[in-house]
Amino acid sequence: MLKFDQLTKRRGVATILSDVSFEARPGRVTGFLGPNGAGKSSTLRILLGLDSPTSGTALVDGVPFAELRDPLRKVGAVLDGSGAHRARTGRAHLRWIAAAGGIPRGRVDEVLAEVGLSKAAGKRVGGYSLGMGRRLALAAALLGDPEVLVLDEPVNGLDPEGIRWIRGFLRERAGDGRTVLLSSHLMGELSETVDDVVVIDGGRIVAQGTLAEVVGGHRSLENAFFALTAGAVR
Repeated sequence: MLKFDQLTKRRGVATILSDVSFEARPGRVTGFLGPNGAGKSSTLRILLGLDSPTSGTALVDGVPFAELRDPLRKVGAVLDGSGAHRARTGRAHLRWIAAAGGIPRGRVDEVLAEVGLSKAAGKRVGGYSLGMGRRLALAAALLGDPEVLVLDEPVNGLDPEGIRWIRGFLRERAGDGRTVLLSSHLMGELSETVDDVVVIDGGRIVAQGTLAEVVGGHRSLENAFFALTAGAVR
C-alpha cells in the first residue's frame, strides 16, 4: 500500500502541497489527476525519495522509500522519460540498471519482451521514438518485478496499439494484487483503466474515491474533473 498522510511542502512563502492525504491500495489502479502545477509531480517525487516534505509522510508499506531494503523489487517508477544515455543501446541501459540493483542479467531480455522492445534492444536510445522511450522506461521499472508501479503519463507518445496494450498490462498488474498509481492528463483513457481516482488542485486534494464516486452525477470523468477544478489559477 502507498499511504500519503498530511503531506505538506513549502518553498519559501509558496505552499506546493497542503495536507495531502490518500492511499493507493493493492489490487487496484489509482489515477492521480490535477491541472499543471497542481502538485502531482511534487507528491510523486516525495514518495520516491527525490524530494523532502516540510511535514507529513509518504510511505510504501509503512516505510519511507529511502529505508526500503530492496527498492527495485518493491517499487518501479517512471517519471521523466527513460533516463537512458542516448549513445547506449536499450539492452545496455537495462543491463546497467540490473547490475546496479543486483538483478539477474537474464531479467533484461524478459522485460524487453514484456514491453515489446526485443527487436529494438540493440539500437541506440538516441534513435528511439518517444513511444519507444516510454516502453524502455517501463522496462526499467519492471526489472525487479516490483509490488508497486508509479507511472507519470504512461501513455505519452504511444500509438493506439500501445495505449491499448498498456491499459491491459496495468489491469493485469492490479489483477495480480500489485499496487498501481498513475498520473495522466488523458482522462478518457484513465476512465478505461482506473478503479480509484484522486484529484489534486492547488496543492490540495479536492476529491477521492472510486471512479464512480468521483464522476458522481457528471457525464464523464473529464466533466467531473473540470467541475472540481473550476476557477483555479493556471
